[in-house]
Amino acid sequence: MKRKHTMFIITSLAPAAICFLVMFAYPLIRTFLMSLNQMPAISSSTADWSFAGLGNYIGLFKNSVFIASLKNIGVLWLVGGFLTLGIALLFAVILASGVKGKKFWRSAIYLPNTISAVALSTMWLQYIFQNKFGLFKQLFTALGWTALAKINWTAPGWIFWAMLISYVYGCVGYFMLILLSGIEGIPQDIYESAIIDGASAWTKFWKITFPLLRNVIRTCITLWTVGAVNFFVWAKMFSTRINTKTVTPVFFLYEKVFGAADSGSVLDIGAGAAVGVVVALLVLLSYLIMNRVFKEEALEY
Repeated sequence: MKRKHTMFIITSLAPAAICFLVMFAYPLIRTFLMSLNQMPAISSSTADWSFAGLGNYIGLFKNSVFIASLKNIGVLWLVGGFLTLGIALLFAVILASGVKGKKFWRSAIYLPNTISAVALSTMWLQYIFQNKFGLFKQLFTALGWTALAKINWTAPGWIFWAMLISYVYGCVGYFMLILLSGIEGIPQDIYESAIIDGASAWTKFWKITFPLLRNVIRTCITLWTVGAVNFFVWAKMFSTRINTKTVTPVFFLYEKVFGAADSGSVLDIGAGAAVGVVVALLVLLSYLIMNRVFKEEALEY
């Protein structure tokens, strides 16, 4: 009987274990080994590899473009995260307060998430940030804000902030739904008791809503961190070639491993693999920090 029980467990776990080994463990191990070697192509057999040790990693952190990509990700994570989660939380609180047309506004705010990042970034570049006839140009001119109307959002000095604004626009709805679900999960009895005690809307938010959303906010920060570290499509759309103003680690990796001949980049498979390992470590580190700073709490209502 015990033997049958053991075989049942093994049979049940085998598909998941095989998928994990094939789809996660093997690529991760192979990428790490590739990062310690030089090779002519990504599909080269191990016989064509030449051991480089930590040379690829040392070269990365001596590369000014890669360092710029880490700085860009840092600003994107901090400033973009503050704006995205702050706006998403504001919208979630407003919608949860019983505003009229809740379903419409919820759908409207989430709508950008149903559009592909390529189409969305093209819209911002061609129709909003366009220097002569774009929406920002026309809007700021009509309002008489000449200083803002004169800004060339696609110029080197502004391109990063233009990319960040458009990315935040595309992410707010996603996090708004997560936060809204968390707020709606808080029992209304707690709010009713607070109202009876004379609590203001601001007090209810800081004393009830925000503390009880701790685990949800922790999840949102983790998801935002993973998305920021793996930032690629928007960087690629806002700059087809490597540009220190918009480059990110994954964009840098792409150019090193798959970059076109006219992109100005030199293919270096080993360095690209090293970037992949660094990105994985950044995600792991951020996850550990989130668990340390925002410890998950079992809430009882």
